[in-house]
Amino acid sequence: MPYTPSSSRYNNMQYRRCGKSGLKLSAVSLGLWHNFGHVDQLENCAEILKLAFDSGITHFDLANNYGPPPGSAEENFGRLMKRDFQGYRDEMIISTKAGYTMWDGPYGDWGSKKYLVSSLDQSLKRMELDYVDIFYHHRPDPDTPLEETMSALDLIVRQGKALYAGISNYKPAEAAQAIQLLKELGTPCVIHQPKYSMYERWVEDGLLDLLGNEGVGCIPFSPLAQGLLTDKYLKGIPADSRAAKPHGFLQSDQITEAVLQQLNQLNTIAQGRGQKLAQMALSWILRDDRITSVLVGASRPEQLADSLKCLNNIDFSDSELKDIDRILSNS
Repeated sequence: MPYTPSSSRYNNMQYRRCGKSGLKLSAVSLGLWHNFGHVDQLENCAEILKLAFDSGITHFDLANNYGPPPGSAEENFGRLMKRDFQGYRDEMIISTKAGYTMWDGPYGDWGSKKYLVSSLDQSLKRMELDYVDIFYHHRPDPDTPLEETMSALDLIVRQGKALYAGISNYKPAEAAQAIQLLKELGTPCVIHQPKYSMYERWVEDGLLDLLGNEGVGCIPFSPLAQGLLTDKYLKGIPADSRAAKPHGFLQSDQITEAVLQQLNQLNTIAQGRGQKLAQMALSWILRDDRITSVLVGASRPEQLADSLKCLNNIDFSDSELKDIDRILSNS
């Protein structure tokens, strides 16, 4: 049966302006990293996308290397776009990135004009799209001049392959340079995608102020600290969890007794707010009006539905914020 989106899909979502641009993003965006590859069930991916769109999520975040294998998230997204969402492209913000290793040889990584232009051409073919809404440089390149990387983003926007340019994983000094270069080129940086969570707060040391002053949006990724800020680890490390596996970003030695104590104390605050720990962690990110949107991932529709409940309460009292900071400082 053909998919027909909910007629009430825009009723309950919040939309925030991306810096000083004309672009608005849904307060919650869907990231298609590690749950939309060829190793995953396509119909499960379809149900997650449909729930997202029915719930008012308009922003779908990809990258050239998302999968696994690399490229497969874009292929699957393109397949589902063509099958289920073909008439709704103008209601969607689709972003992709390049900056990590994608193919062999000297032109398949980092930040050269050769790599960025070639990578986006490949991404558009995989997704069967004429353009993406946002194209990001995924990480700074220590060897390529920043002028070359930013001029590649400017070229891509002028060619109509992307509507907006963004950067990701840039520290404050690098971000300031990139923002200035893009401004001089006439293609403003519309958004920055940094890693930010209760356990990863470097963005508070200058970056958020920079983005606020420059009128650049901010969309944090990994807001749940690779799943640490969920109910999953409140009683230890489950056998089927990410931390129990030998590979991955979250390792078992990071989950100490002190961390478990912190998580349970944070969970007590969340319960007092009528939230789960993960919902509070997302709300905590969105409490700052310099944040445009927060990226969430989901392996099942139920996970996404649970995350969306963070929007029911994004206000924090001063005492709640002080208690959270006190708990997190005891490490």
